[in-house]
Amino acid sequence: MGINRVMITGNLTRDPELRSTNSGMSVLKMGVAVNDRRKNQQTGEWEDVPNFVDVTVFGARGEALSRFLNKGSKVAIEGKLRWSQWENPQGEKRSKLEVIADEVEFLSSRDGGSGGGSSGGYTAPASSPSSEPDEEIPF
Repeated sequence: MGINRVMITGNLTRDPELRSTNSGMSVLKMGVAVNDRRKNQQTGEWEDVPNFVDVTVFGARGEALSRFLNKGSKVAIEGKLRWSQWENPQGEKRSKLEVIADEVEFLSSRDGGSGGGSSGGYTAPASSPSSEPDEEIPF
């Protein structure tokens, strides 16, 4: 048995996109930029290099999150990696690795300031439909 857990923090690269499957399940898709520190071999200086991660949230949790997240929001996400493969209309094989979120924590307040920790972060467990957030999210 292997362990498939991932934790990332970063900023949303675009507004989240909420869709529904044919069976009616909600699916929230979003992109998160996560910085990595690397030493530039030419200058010797350390630089932040972004990694762009696709994140998916299923069910009622995705619907709730779509009302509060937007481009630039700082989030912490815990979930698992999922690899998928498909063929595009031109017959080329494509694949991607994405994070299926189990928990999403807001690290930005509604006014765009940095939050988190005891100063107002809110954890939204993505896989627990019985724990719907109240209309007012405590920021």
